[in-house]
Formats: sequence, C-alpha cells, structure tokens
Amino acid sequence: MTTFKELGLSEGTLETLAAIGYEMPTPIQEQTIKLALAGHDVIGQAQTGTGKTAAFGLPTIEKIVPGAGLQALIIAPTRELAVQNQEELFKFGKDKKLKVRIVFGGSSIERQIRDLKSGAEIVVGTPGRMVDLIKRKALDLSKITTLILDEADEMLNMGFLDDIEFIIAKTPEERQTLLFSATMPDAIKKIGVKFMRDPQHIKVKTSQMTADQIEQFFIKTKDFEKFDILTRLLDVQKPELAIIFGRTKRRVDQLTRGLKIRGYRAEGIHGDLDQSKRLSVLKDFKANHLDILVATDVAARGLDISGVTHVYNYDITQDQESYVHRIGRTGRAGKSGVSITFVTYNEMGYLRAIENLTKREMIGMKPPTKEEAYASSLADAKNSVNRDLTDPEFAGKLAKFDKDVDALLGEFDARQIAALLLQGRVKDPDTQEKVDIPAEKPLPANGGDRFRSFGNNRGGGRGNGGSHNRGGNSRDRDRRDGGRNRDDRRGNDDRRGGYRGKNDRNKDQGYKVERKNDGKRNFSKKPNNKIKQPGGKGGFVMRERGND
Repeated sequence: MTTFKELGLSEGTLETLAAIGYEMPTPIQEQTIKLALAGHDVIGQAQTGTGKTAAFGLPTIEKIVPGAGLQALIIAPTRELAVQNQEELFKFGKDKKLKVRIVFGGSSIERQIRDLKSGAEIVVGTPGRMVDLIKRKALDLSKITTLILDEADEMLNMGFLDDIEFIIAKTPEERQTLLFSATMPDAIKKIGVKFMRDPQHIKVKTSQMTADQIEQFFIKTKDFEKFDILTRLLDVQKPELAIIFGRTKRRVDQLTRGLKIRGYRAEGIHGDLDQSKRLSVLKDFKANHLDILVATDVAARGLDISGVTHVYNYDITQDQESYVHRIGRTGRAGKSGVSITFVTYNEMGYLRAIENLTKREMIGMKPPTKEEAYASSLADAKNSVNRDLTDPEFAGKLAKFDKDVDALLGEFDARQIAALLLQGRVKDPDTQEKVDIPAEKPLPANGGDRFRSFGNNRGGGRGNGGSHNRGGNSRDRDRRDGGRNRDDRRGNDDRRGGYRGKNDRNKDQGYKVERKNDGKRNFSKKPNNKIKQPGGKGGFVMRERGND
C-alpha cells in the first residue's frame, strides 16, 4: 500500500502528519495528491468522510510560500464544513506557520475584514460571504494559485452557482483548480469544462463510501410512535455517541427538548443557531460531554467526529445522496457502526430508492418493547449499584452515613430502601413524561418511485418532474450561508409543484387564452371568464364558466 512519503510530500509535512496521527492515505488522497503536486486540475467524486480535506489540503500547503499573500481559496457550502476545513488546514500548515482565515455569513463581516487585512495565505469560506467581501474590496483574489471547490453539488443545490462563477471570474486564469463533489450533475461538468484545464477525473466508488462496517436497519412505524421507539432504542442499544437526523429545524428543536425531558444528554444544531452556540455544541459532543447530537442534514454536512457508534434517521431523507452522507458519520477508521432509519408506510418508495443507490438492502428491525427497554435500564441500574458498592473508595465515603442507615433500617424495610435506590436510577417507560413531537408534512407518496426511475436528478426541470428551489436571492446570502431555509426546505419542498409557464401567469393577470388548430396562441386583454375544454383536432374551445 502507498505511503504518504511515496506521494512526494516534504519531510516537514510528513512529520506533521505523523504528529497528528495520519498513517496511510485513503484512496482519494492517494490519487489526488499525486496529480495535484504535478500541477493538474482535478475533479474528485467522493463522499464526505473519505479524506477529501487532506486530499486537497496537503498538496496546496506544499506549494504555499509563507508571507507571500493570499495564494489559496477554498469554497464550502456551509459554515460547519468551512470551519472543519480551516481547522484541518491549520493543522497541516502548522510547520510552515501559515495563516488560514475563515469567512462565512452570520458572523461579523467587519471582524473578518480585519482578519484578512492582518494577512492570510489561505482563505476558507462560504460563497455568499466571499462575494460580499470581494465587492467591498476586502478580498483580493488576483494572486490566487489554487482554487478549491468542496461539496460542489451541495453548493449548486443551495443556489450558489452564480456566486461561484462570480468568484472564479476574479481569480487568475493561470491557476490550479480542484473540484470535489459527491455526485456529478451536468452543472458540475459544465464548471469543469468552462473553468478547468484538462481536469483529471477521480472517482471513489459508492461501495467504498458507504463502508461495509455499517449495519443498516429500518423500522416501519407511524410518525406519532417514532419518539417512544427512539428512546427505547437508546435504552436498549446504549450508543456511546449517537447522531439523530431530523428533516427540519423545528423537528430538531422538538427532538432535543424531548430527549432532555427524558434525561438524555442531548443538544441540537441547525441553521438558526448562532455560530458560537453551534461550535460550543460540537465541541461538547467531540469531548463526550454529550451523548446525542440532533441535527439537520445541512448543519451536519461535513462533520468529522470520531467515535460515533449509531446514526438514527428520525426522518428518512428526501434524496438518496443525503442518506449516504448521514450514515457516513459512523463506521469510520475501520470501526463498526449502526444506522437505523424510521420509515412511515407511504415512504417505502424512498427506502427502496436508497437501497438501489447504495446497492445494499436494509434489514427490517422490530422495535424494542416497553418491557425490553425497562429490563435494559434495570440491568444498567443494578450494574451501577454493584460497581459503586464494590469500589473501596466509594465504600469509605458511605461510612459517615452508618448512624442514619441504622435509623432508616429501624423504621423501614431494607427491601423498600433498595427499591427506592433503584427507582432513582431506572428509566421506566410507564412513568416517563409524555413527549409530543408533532408530525411533519409527509413526503410526496410517489417521490421514491420517481427517484428510482430518474436516478440522481435532484429536481429542476418542468412539468410533472417538479421544480426544486435551490436558494433565495443574492440579498439573502448570509442567511443561506448559515443553512437557513435550506434545512426546512428539505422537509417542505413538494417537488410535484412543477414549472409555472406563461399560460398560468397570463390567466392570473386576466388574459383570455385561445389556441387555434395551427397551434399558435393569441392573447387579448379580456376578463378571463372562460375555461378551456378539449375541442377539435389539436386545439381547444372556450366555454363560459358556470355552465357545467
């Protein structure tokens, strides 16, 4: 197997990699680093979790000249991914003492301008904020030698295509461009043709992305039953670290609140949280101060957290690629992981579409009963009591209660006292506080069948194919950078809405629409009090409304 040394990295970089625990390159790293060091443009198709940051970061840092100004720009779709990239690049460039700055919406632009003025060799950020900084003349890209687009397909889905093209136009033509994307829609290919020079294509197969170490299950259930089933699973499976995915920000807030009510150490992240709160939650989760992270797809995009043992898809994903990203949070570094997806009865088409993409069938799972959850919690309580009572240090701490214990034994039965002790440590489903998680708007019943038929088409198009709104207008960039609207749009976007053509707009404005047999339309400004009826070969006749 190829080593990092064989890829042509410098001794200083190799020492840095050894110090931070990098041993062997992943497939995407092995292929990308060689090509990037040789000066080629690269298009890499790989999911989050395959080691893309090191794949583009290491060769970029090798070429950076300290103190020579801004030389590399990395564009990412979300704050979280931008923060992760910055942290990794800072570690990789520590030997060179490189300045890696980060810019994104939802944070003070004035402070970011001050940071840029103080110097930077690498800038990482989200498209909207970069455009704003360029227009304010605070971000000068005239000396960029390396441009990196990370999660390019997600940026397109969030409506950033115009911003990306604006940014690229401000960089020198004689630059190296590295583009990474989980999927390769036509828009991504066009970027490669338009802005890259003879790019080399690298593809990590789906089987490598989904990891054989991940056991994938599904539970068929009704929406109102999900939360109780979830807490029973948590009690029975006892995950060390778990991520629960909800479709919308509202769902994340409700799940987080409900889990806290029932005594779990849980916090949520989504686009409406301010950056300091989000970073604080992620820091606590990585430090094992939390057991459960509840997140939307966008907020969790690009999270690199080791030790996640379980992923729970409280809401099934509306597109198959997001499922692969979700389960990729577990089963890392050769460790095993478990993924469990809750599916309502009308969502089975989505489940089958996901299986078609991953080439792996999910296993149906019977949810734990209340009795099984209680028995598991009781066993934990007994083990906890046993550990404490057999610990010499703990026994010494109990000595001061001897007189009080004698008094209690004289007044109450020892069995009652022991039962009271266990009651304080056992989660009893029969006495837990009721938590109401309102149902989300259901996904279109035919969605899974459509995805299965049309593959990776993520909306767009016209008519029955649907129209997927990929972002707000340019004035809303800061909000889009934070993932706002996008989180909820995943849950509320009915892709059957379709394209609204001229006919529909003219009817709203009071036009009468006539179609003659020659297929031409005539528009006249008259009250639209007629409706179309089939009539004649290839045409319509008009009838007065109300005559039916």
